[in-house]
Amino acid sequence: MVSLDDIQKAAELIKGRVLRTPLIYSPTFSKMTGTEVYLKLENLQKGGSFKIRGATYKILTKCDQLGPGIVAASIGNHAQGVAMAARAAGIPATIVMPVWTSITKQEATREYGADVVLKGQTLMESLQIAKQMAASTGKTFIHPFDDPGLITGQGTVGLEILEDLPDVDAIIVPVGGGGLISGVAFAAKAIRPKTRIIGVQAEACPSAFVALREGKPSVVEEKISIADAIMVTRVGEADFPILKEKVDEIVLVSEEQIAAAILLLLERKKVLAEGAGAAPLAALLSSSVALPKGSKVVLVISGGNVDSRLLDRIIRQGLLKHGRIMRLSVTLEDRPGSLAGLLDMVARTQANIIHIYHARNERDLPIFQTRVELELETRGIDHIAKIANALRDAGYKIELK
Repeated sequence: MVSLDDIQKAAELIKGRVLRTPLIYSPTFSKMTGTEVYLKLENLQKGGSFKIRGATYKILTKCDQLGPGIVAASIGNHAQGVAMAARAAGIPATIVMPVWTSITKQEATREYGADVVLKGQTLMESLQIAKQMAASTGKTFIHPFDDPGLITGQGTVGLEILEDLPDVDAIIVPVGGGGLISGVAFAAKAIRPKTRIIGVQAEACPSAFVALREGKPSVVEEKISIADAIMVTRVGEADFPILKEKVDEIVLVSEEQIAAAILLLLERKKVLAEGAGAAPLAALLSSSVALPKGSKVVLVISGGNVDSRLLDRIIRQGLLKHGRIMRLSVTLEDRPGSLAGLLDMVARTQANIIHIYHARNERDLPIFQTRVELELETRGIDHIAKIANALRDAGYKIELK
């Protein structure tokens, strides 16, 4: 069904049509984990994710069989990959997306030339609608993960990793429906059988984890997750045999761990990753994955298509949870110089003021007092404690928010 020869031919076929993404070494994450960490940056791929690889290969090998066009269903990455590949091939594409899909992803898909149809409350509902649409119009349906052609195309990620790092010990891959990890596992195991292939899923939707545990694809309950690209409630029939045979283990990560990994990738490597793309780092940092010290490990940063509003929330909440932002309220005597004195004291603690709100006319304030609310950028939990102690020692009554 899939072979190394097929994946190698796919690499030649899509060469020049997709990017060969970089594999970069991270001294920071290596020091944090005791391993040699490399990042496969598929977030820099055309369309912002690996999906264009499989879509391009599928379309190029089936051009004469596609009829009047293509129909696909997706939350975002597959939609953009198919849209770009179809436009490059001069073939019309229609993408069915769940009604709650972010406007950012809808507009990106339209800009790549596809018609967008918003139908379905879940990805599975949208998939059924897309299949029916294809059947009634004579167009070709392209599944987002349950297709040997897509698995073959996605396998070029694994091929590139082994070419750039022939002695890689482990590759950690995000898992939704299983198309990416199936392709990567097939390529990697064929070239270097001792390489461990580790999949990562969000705890909110552990479909592949449950499938391997039960020995068959099973439908799981879907909850809300910031890793929306891997929120697939059932792994693909074409993917499962490869997962079962070639994937060494699948681990789960929490929403907090994913959010922390997104923030770390931004701050330490200046890499923008969506939730799914950050999941491999989340797994490595959470000790969900046990690797010998010094192991060479590749994290597949599968995509970077994160909604801007969600990213803002992730960053702010992450900074708060890790003590990088401090919020406090101080009541001052309303006299000249009192606010300046407070701000001078804050400056001496080496905190950076992000926001300040100075209120005089509030119902619960005595007439000659004011309330100042501050949001400060800090270095961490210890720094917050030092700031609070310094202000209290100086006679300020503060309330931490």
